[in-house]
Amino acid sequence: MFSTIEPSFIDDLVTEATSRKNIFGVVLAVESGDNSLSYISAAGNLTTDEPYFIASVTKLYVTAVILKLRSENRLNLHDKISQYFSDDILHQLHVYKSKDYSKDITIKHLMSNTSGIPDYFSSAATKELLAGIDQSWSFDRELTAVKQMKPKFAPGQKVQYSDTNFQILGKIIETITEKDIHTTFKEIIFDELQLENTYLYEDPKDSRPSTFYYKEKKMDRPNYMSSIGPEGGIVSTAKECMIFLKAFFNGQFFPKEYFDELKEWKFLFMPGTFFYGVGIANQPISLKDFKNGLIGHWGQTGSFAFYHPKTDLYFTGTTNQFWGQRIAAQMMAKVIKQLN
Repeated sequence: MFSTIEPSFIDDLVTEATSRKNIFGVVLAVESGDNSLSYISAAGNLTTDEPYFIASVTKLYVTAVILKLRSENRLNLHDKISQYFSDDILHQLHVYKSKDYSKDITIKHLMSNTSGIPDYFSSAATKELLAGIDQSWSFDRELTAVKQMKPKFAPGQKVQYSDTNFQILGKIIETITEKDIHTTFKEIIFDELQLENTYLYEDPKDSRPSTFYYKEKKMDRPNYMSSIGPEGGIVSTAKECMIFLKAFFNGQFFPKEYFDELKEWKFLFMPGTFFYGVGIANQPISLKDFKNGLIGHWGQTGSFAFYHPKTDLYFTGTTNQFWGQRIAAQMMAKVIKQLN
């Protein structure tokens, strides 16, 4: 099946994508599970080896670490976060209808975006970034902002995408490993996979990652990007994201049988229309096959890392545009259609 695709087809897809409004650079890597197909192409102001902000694709890396710690019996997904935080940190973190649920939230609630903890990024942080204000958002600043927001439901009742959840997961990882998240990512993932161009962005003076865009404007926000760590702070390349993605789905970090537990799909309307499971997303590519879509994660920078089980295809790359997911989804869908 995989021999039917021509490299020029991927080249044309990527070139066509850069002709779209406000898409200045695209990179797309496609590989089959058996490696009979392996291709990468770039166009516009990106190259195939260009490092870029993977943004919320970082959450897959957090999921890998959490599940590895679980496989080592160092945590349980049903652990309450009160095991890892002091009362003053949790105080009024989640108050819904006059009841404080802060100590009832579990690791699984955080991973599945069912904690009910508001998303700090959906309010002040987004407005700041789009207005050109580049500020650091520390963990303490995020919690302060969140405690001033009103949760929409009690833990486990509904689903709401919240970057705050993964910041909290990052702190839990640091508590368990007794190492900062930078060191944990490096030891468990980056060094394990021998990734040379993947790292946690922490230095605002680091100009290696390509700048992403919001519409026609460059989003040069080094202070913010260096402060968000487990929520979205990893820099990588399409090639090295592919190495991680395959390792993630092929049992290198945790037993493959865990995946059945992760597929508790709940539909989200924001920040896009897709399903969210436990630390992973499911992006439908057709109405006919609504729940059997691409499994992986989006990044707000237009980055993506997805596996399509039905065709055994893996996709990584970026459109480097703040709202560039739709065009990325179209490219992946066209590749899948070409091979069916």
